[in-house]
Amino acid sequence: MPRKLYIYEHCPFCVKAEAIFGLKTLPVERIVLLNDDEATPVRMVGRKQVPILEKDGRFMPESMDIVAHIDAIGTPVLTGKTNPAIGEWIRKTSAPLYRLFLPRAAAAPLPEFATTTARAYFIRNKEASSGAFGDILANSQAEIEFLNHALTELAPAICSPDAVNGVLSVDDIHLFAYLHSMSIIRGIIYPSVVEAYRQALSRRADVPLLDALSA
Repeated sequence: MPRKLYIYEHCPFCVKAEAIFGLKTLPVERIVLLNDDEATPVRMVGRKQVPILEKDGRFMPESMDIVAHIDAIGTPVLTGKTNPAIGEWIRKTSAPLYRLFLPRAAAAPLPEFATTTARAYFIRNKEASSGAFGDILANSQAEIEFLNHALTELAPAICSPDAVNGVLSVDDIHLFAYLHSMSIIRGIIYPSVVEAYRQALSRRADVPLLDALSA
């Protein structure tokens, strides 16, 4: 029985789980759940969350547990050392990124929002913590400029288009998922080194970027 991976296409944690299958060139059936489908994940793992990996009737949640489990099949690919500066860069920029990301994801024609109720569920839950999406969209420029400056700081840390530290590591899982989320934000300017990296990882991980949906 093939492995199944239950995801939302916008979800950065799901991107992490999807990416390891691409990097390992292992087959997986991706199943996108509606965002307001609480019953399915609760039945599988006792709570509403994705990603969830299913194999032989057993279920595994938590993106990095899935990454470690799949990477351990055969020859591991995430063998490189990590660079604390990559994690620090992600932490420094995560708040403005996700403020900008959420309203744009909510408006995108993604399968997890295929019904009006699913989209409304997402908006209602996320606005409770982020604030009104309309206000965020109307006041994006300063945070877009902040991220653009941060990307110029990231560029010198990228050693190769194929791996941020020269050899694939868990830093690539985290950084690619982060840049995947960023790709839905119109006005982001990627330095050439960052652009080459995100395109190369997208191809290797077999996870398309969201540039075509940017707003």
